[in-house]
Amino acid sequence: MRSFRTSLSIAAVALAISLAGCSAATTGSTSSGTSGTATTTTTQQAVTAATIEEDTHYDGDDLSWDASTEVAISLADGGSKVTSSSSTGVAVDGNTVTISAAGTYRLSGSLTDGKIMVAAGDSDTVRIILDGVQLGNSSGSPLVVQSADEAILYLEDGSTNTVTDAASYADQGDDAPNAALFSMADLTIAGPGSLKVTGKYNDGIVSKDGLVLASGKVTVEAADDGIRGKDYTVLLDGAYQVTAGGDGVKADNETDEGRGWLLVSGGSLSVTAGDDGVKAFNTLTVSGGTVNVAKSEEGLEAQHIAISGGDVTVTSNDDGVNASGGASSSTADGGGMGGGMGGGETVGDYSVDVSGGTLTINAQGDGLDSNGNASISGGTVMVNGPTNDGNGALDVNGELAVSGGTVAAAGSAGMAVTPGTSSTQSGVQITFSSSVSAGTPVHIVDSSGAVVATFVTTKTIASLVFSSSAIADGATYTVYTGGTADATAGLTTGSIDGAKQQGTVTAGQYTQAQGPGGGGGGRR
Repeated sequence: MRSFRTSLSIAAVALAISLAGCSAATTGSTSSGTSGTATTTTTQQAVTAATIEEDTHYDGDDLSWDASTEVAISLADGGSKVTSSSSTGVAVDGNTVTISAAGTYRLSGSLTDGKIMVAAGDSDTVRIILDGVQLGNSSGSPLVVQSADEAILYLEDGSTNTVTDAASYADQGDDAPNAALFSMADLTIAGPGSLKVTGKYNDGIVSKDGLVLASGKVTVEAADDGIRGKDYTVLLDGAYQVTAGGDGVKADNETDEGRGWLLVSGGSLSVTAGDDGVKAFNTLTVSGGTVNVAKSEEGLEAQHIAISGGDVTVTSNDDGVNASGGASSSTADGGGMGGGMGGGETVGDYSVDVSGGTLTINAQGDGLDSNGNASISGGTVMVNGPTNDGNGALDVNGELAVSGGTVAAAGSAGMAVTPGTSSTQSGVQITFSSSVSAGTPVHIVDSSGAVVATFVTTKTIASLVFSSSAIADGATYTVYTGGTADATAGLTTGSIDGAKQQGTVTAGQYTQAQGPGGGGGGRR
């Protein structure tokens, strides 16, 4: 309903949404009084809509309409019917239903081999209510938005809807549909109902413009990418479960400046991907909600990655969080990697910034990797990194600045990166004389005998970098392994009863491949 605005930066929008509470605007489609207008239900939802609409097509009134103006379409093989008197914008030709005008259309029934086509004007908003719809097509996509200003798919409360495409497409030309649910216009998905999308040919859900996932219970299975927006992809609320042979969820505009960004501000996103889990060409922001990448090559990938809230869990065969790609202008820098490595690595226009929330990484490659700089100022970062010395739990080409939050990064010792000289929060680096088996508690104990931190690794490790406000710069800490822990993985509380003392470390002294008690030589 609104053309894209550039008046606010992506970061400003993400912050505004975070402060607003990060719940999406959702409504039921039930009538309000006799007017039949669906409205938002909370002040918080309205505030969120008001902030996100500044940088996307999404408006606060997208989910409000007059029910008396709905055009009802009953789908049936060989017999689809338009039952509303206001039907001039709908044409039925065999098993193809074409919507050519702005309005609100309520669909029910099924087409086993048919198509819903939206071919409206460039200034038209088309709202389609899916109210128990099953769509299939044997030669292409069964739901295509060919033209409109904006298309809104609203999932009726209590409804179950399915969209399944063909395994091969008759039309494979430029700009031809390549997804089970395909839109050339801005697309919004909302509503409390459920939707299952199966993309047998290529992708599941695609918008060649902007994509806002406002609510809904949506499951996507795709041969290639699961959910793909172009200018931006935004998850405000709802539960989205994606299984993809390629990338899970992405925004991929590589040509227009400031586009190709992805934001998760609420709801839940679960991804199992054959390639990258959640990906943006430009900026990937998580300010709220839950993101779980259960399987991927690289978990989160973008030129700039910012986590200011929410709960993010990543499992990857390669890098867990990777700031790379994008439109970088790199410069050589001889300062080395983070605070601990030399080697003249190239430092590009890439960044990872964690200021809140929880980030848990289980990576076979680098855990948290930036081809530029990285900063941690809040939240909790837990990395179960690689077991091979060719990768590291932390890998930062430029400076890793730690000024707050809690960091526990465990993995191999050969590529261990530590906080850089600009860090204002101290920490300790532990390189073990022999590997520590998965499931073994590691305790950091201060001079009074109090356990400052207990970390339980999920895999065999040779090193651990830990930083938190509980670590006093210059103080000496004793490291133990074994004993007990109150959780089976991650940061927790524990006891050193029965534990084995490994040695001591001094906070703020970072070295390479140096065991407990091995002395300084590092830097803060």
